[in-house]
Amino acid sequence: MRKKLHIKKGDTVVVISGESKGQKGKVLEVMAEKQRAIVEGVNMVSKHTKPNAEHPQGGILKQEAPIHISNLMNVDPSSGKPTRIGRRLNDKGKLVRYSKKSGEEIK
Repeated sequence: MRKKLHIKKGDTVVVISGESKGQKGKVLEVMAEKQRAIVEGVNMVSKHTKPNAEHPQGGILKQEAPIHISNLMNVDPSSGKPTRIGRRLNDKGKLVRYSKKSGEEIK
């Protein structure tokens, strides 16, 4: 059985520790089995590439590297500050995520 993660693709997150601390970005991909996520514009690394059809010149490319999800925290939709996530049943009986800071539902 796989454990549920507090981060999903499309969430806005802030980095709470590490080299990219304080940066905000949108989650592009979540690797649940490795407990890592790729966040837009965060944890940038240089990748050396040979010339190919996509990059005829080759050279050094900047791209996002995966970051451990324990270093990420969701951003509260109303205040824009980091918040913890909870789960509760909404009025239709569906389990939804909500911000512990404001109580607002996270889409």
